[in-house]
Amino acid sequence: MFASTPSRRVLLSWLLLAIAWWLTGAIAQAAEPGQRAAFRLAYAAAQQGGTGWQAPAAALRDYPLYPYLEAAALEHDIQQIDRVTVEQYLTQYPDWIPAADLRRDFLRELARRQDWTGFRALYQPGLGDTLACDALQARLAGGDALNFDADLAALWAKPDLPDSCAPVLDAAHDQGLLTSARLWTRIDRAADAGQPGTIASLAGWLPADERASAQQLALALRDPAAALTSAASWPDTPRARHAATLALTRLARRQSASADSAWQQLQPHFSFSEQQRNAVLYALALFHATDFDDGALARLIALPAAAQTEASREWRVRVALARQNWTAVLAGIDAMPASQQQEGEWQYFRARALTALGRYEEAHRQLAAQAGNATFFGFLAADRLDQPYAICPLSLADDPQREQALLARPGLQRAFELYAVGLPKLARREWSQALQGADQSTLRVAADLANQRGWYDRAVFTFSSGDALRLYDLRFPLASQDGLVPQAEQAGVDPAWAYGILRAESAWMSDAHSGADARGLMQLLPETGAAVARRHGLDWGGGDTLYDPAINIALGTRYLAELAERFGGSAWLASAAYNAGPNRIDQWLAARGSLAPDLFVATMPFKETREYVARVMAFSVIYDWRLHGKAVSLAARMGAIGQPYGRPNGTAPHRVVACSAGAPSAAPAATSSTLSASP
Repeated sequence: MFASTPSRRVLLSWLLLAIAWWLTGAIAQAAEPGQRAAFRLAYAAAQQGGTGWQAPAAALRDYPLYPYLEAAALEHDIQQIDRVTVEQYLTQYPDWIPAADLRRDFLRELARRQDWTGFRALYQPGLGDTLACDALQARLAGGDALNFDADLAALWAKPDLPDSCAPVLDAAHDQGLLTSARLWTRIDRAADAGQPGTIASLAGWLPADERASAQQLALALRDPAAALTSAASWPDTPRARHAATLALTRLARRQSASADSAWQQLQPHFSFSEQQRNAVLYALALFHATDFDDGALARLIALPAAAQTEASREWRVRVALARQNWTAVLAGIDAMPASQQQEGEWQYFRARALTALGRYEEAHRQLAAQAGNATFFGFLAADRLDQPYAICPLSLADDPQREQALLARPGLQRAFELYAVGLPKLARREWSQALQGADQSTLRVAADLANQRGWYDRAVFTFSSGDALRLYDLRFPLASQDGLVPQAEQAGVDPAWAYGILRAESAWMSDAHSGADARGLMQLLPETGAAVARRHGLDWGGGDTLYDPAINIALGTRYLAELAERFGGSAWLASAAYNAGPNRIDQWLAARGSLAPDLFVATMPFKETREYVARVMAFSVIYDWRLHGKAVSLAARMGAIGQPYGRPNGTAPHRVVACSAGAPSAAPAATSSTLSASP
């Protein structure tokens, strides 16, 4: 090996860069718009099965995504293809994501066919509970017996199992492996996880004298009110006490007053343990608090120390805030553990309480400590002090060598191409696989590369902690190509607020899909999108069009305008309605509508909605700064309930943005090579 002289090192560096640039050029050449268009056509054909995809794909043999085409056709024809065809694909593309999907899906098909020989030939452990149970069925079909510890223990520990496990559990029962002790272990685990179906399915295998106890547990989960009605006739046994405790705590969540009455009736009947009593007292206190009932504060204060949690302590403060009992607010915050007291929300409300009690110097120090944070409570604190907002941006330092090295990774090439051709879900999977185990510096460079290609959600998810939170240009992108600013202006809403909603709803994932069927960037339900389109005379092409950013934003901004109009122009109340629904906001306003905005937000019963409003309003400030270099104050954005409110304009109070002396320094040594302070 030659000695490494400086000139040779320089030459080697230039050579490596030249190779990297050549590779990048080759990648770019392989991803010409014409090829992407051809791939989209071929992929649509492949999803119909057969060989029709091959003609439009004739010129794509060297295209990075070519194997996705054959896999799509095979997936469509999964019920007709044979094992040889699948094995050929798996052999050709052994480490590819579509190969893993094809293996998993064909194994399910082989199980459906009950081709257990073929199944055992293709099966690999670690493919999920459904296939794990299918694999046990394959062994049973081959005449093997089950071993509980080797075959079932891991599955048995789960409170719920897929249907494919039923024949395996039947076989285990027939072999005498499901002893009463083992059955109760799983029943208790299912009870703790709230799985009454699992309990019911196992109860029949218990000895006759134990079945009623299992059925009581299942009833407590399914219908706690009915369980408590019959509980007075249950024997005072450990399992009956367990069922009664479950029913009481679950009913407290839904009907705290009814649970209270049942608790009073059942206390003399059951010898509840201290732990069970604490669980019931905790549930009653907590859910009376979320209803803001009379006596809720006293209940929370009186909770035994062993029954208290962070949630009960914070609700002690929220109830006190709802009553504007500032002495009780301070006492509640003082009762929190030190770590909880340091949270921004409680630091801010301590200052509010101190101000109300005339302890101005203490309040000023508390607010000053918060005002250095670019958060909801930091902005509120700065407004109270009439100070600039402390937004201290960082930027990523250039790292061309690492960029080129990443662009040469086949997995990342596939991720970028999948995103470019409109397959973001598959793109995210390739991204995760390509960057598995990567250090933070590498992830940051990769996220920046994605951002440059309009794939914004990668940066949002990557820059989620530490100093990376200050990479505002990457975490809060301004995607003009999606038309948000003109659409918001046409709808009559503040673009910064619309950006804040979008960022909080989807984190810029255009294909985001919630469990409630909300879709796209602004997470609209199809029925909402259809109704908004009808009211505003906009085209509507069905629910899937909500994945088109332009359509989603056009409808989303107009829905925001409708909510804002319903709530007197108030963006913060409309934000709450966007999350929890306008009817719930009406109920909360009827109960506590005289509160100041910050107190009203703090007393919203839903944690998700409280955090959502805080997030949206803070994001609105940051987006306003991103758009204009300064920001309408949060105090101006959060006008008093019932106060006429209009869209922020040039006359609205603004805050200048300045990086305060007390703000965090640049990145720590471990990551400072990839971050630099913005001028």
